[in-house]
Amino acid sequence: MQTEPDQATAVATLLREMRDNQKQQLAHQAEALAIQREQFALFKAQLEQTHRLQDRAEEIQAKSAQLVGSARKVLAFVLPVILLLLAYVSWLILR
Repeated sequence: MQTEPDQATAVATLLREMRDNQKQQLAHQAEALAIQREQFALFKAQLEQTHRLQDRAEEIQAKSAQLVGSARKVLAFVLPVILLLLAYVSWLILR
C-alpha cells in the first residue's frame, strides 16, 4: 500500500500529465484551425476566380450571340443580292 505522500505525488504527476496533454491537444487544435482558415482562404480565392471566369464567359457568349445575329441579318440581305446577280449573269450568258 502506498503512503499518503506517495499518493499525493502520484496524483500531482497525473495532474501534470493531464495538463500537459491538454496543452498539447490545444496546440493541435490551434494548428488544425490555422490549416482550416488557410484552406478556407484558398477556397474563397478560387470561388472569386470562378465568378470572374463565369462573368467573362457570359460576356463572350453575349458578344458571340450579337455577332451571330448581325451575321444572319447581313446574310439575309446579301444572299438574295448574290442570287439576283447570278441570275443576271446567267441571263447575259444564255441570251
